Amino acid sequence: MTTSSPVSIVTGAGSGIGRAVAIDLATRGHALTLAGRTESKLHDTAAACVAAGGPAPLVMHGDLADSGLAHSVVDRTIAERGHLDNLVNCAGTAPLVRIQDTTDELLEEVFFHNAFAPAFLIVRAWPHFMERRGGCVVNVSSLASSDPFNGFFAYGAAKSAVDSFVRSMHGEGARLGIRAFCINPGAIETPMLRRNFPVTMLPEAKTLPPEAVAHVIADCIEGRREADRGKTIIVRK
Repeated sequence: MTTSSPVSIVTGAGSGIGRAVAIDLATRGHALTLAGRTESKLHDTAAACVAAGGPAPLVMHGDLADSGLAHSVVDRTIAERGHLDNLVNCAGTAPLVRIQDTTDELLEEVFFHNAFAPAFLIVRAWPHFMERRGGCVVNVSSLASSDPFNGFFAYGAAKSAVDSFVRSMHGEGARLGIRAFCINPGAIETPMLRRNFPVTMLPEAKTLPPEAVAHVIADCIEGRREADRGKTIIVRK
């Protein structure tokens, strides 16, 4: 069913920045597809989106590092909503592992979830954006891509790829009306942050709430950060 509302996919929508983005966009009337690995958390976010005044989101759970699932998220959204306007890639994983302890399996996991998964979604959505002569992609990367904390050997490098995707999208997409932005958050108060850095190491006074990032993403989507197309936007306290 075609909708006149803005149509947006948000990955990693079950918690953290992804959840905050979904709820923020719901308040702005977006018809959402929420994607991530934990079905129960996605449904909790979907309920929060409806409570915020948005239409009922589509919920698709699974591993976006599986290209088939990533493609189906884009395909189902377009099929059921009629079009796609925005893709917000928030999903990721950030194990804190020293170089000498990094295994082949960990490298594959980190690069597939942080770099390959958003790439699968972007590549699938790109022809649709080209056909419509418009669309917006916002990648949530990390300050670790330029200043990796010790232990972020794999994570920082994978997020550097996410930064590079945005530069490439800007280079190829600007003349087609496709806009691309990259958000590089610092310490954001999320479950993923706390799995690596307890409050005793990183006090809450030095972190930002995920809503701070969500507001910047909404600004990108709604045209208030046009000078930052193709660039990385640092969000930190």
